[in-house]
Amino acid sequence: MNEFHHAIVWIDRQQARVLRFGPQGVASAIVHSSHCHEHLHHKANSIDSGKAPVDRDFLQRVGASLPPAAAILLTGPANAKRELLSHLEAHQKTIASHVVGLETLDHPSDGQLEAFARTYFHTDERMRLRERIHG
Repeated sequence: MNEFHHAIVWIDRQQARVLRFGPQGVASAIVHSSHCHEHLHHKANSIDSGKAPVDRDFLQRVGASLPPAAAILLTGPANAKRELLSHLEAHQKTIASHVVGLETLDHPSDGQLEAFARTYFHTDERMRLRERIHG
């Protein structure tokens, strides 16, 4: 069985791309939102915020797709990564405890996302090792 040590999530309101890294390679998954995604416009003198509601089922399914990895990085172009983190902290605390960072990324290809994750986790591990040695 492949044990995953790291995971990166790229998320927006329509989909989440999850890459999991382990000794035997990379596994990927895509989780789609079930909400209809219309561009909403906020109107003057309107009570509502003009924002689409958070798809909690989508966030739950994204969280369920994550392994209990040593480190999880959440990325994306806007607020969905923060919504996912808030959801994880409220409903999937074990997974939330493994989140090591939030990074803004526009719309990378899978190759670019994997390269970003490898660089990020390599740097993160070096910093943690340095803290243990000098800490």
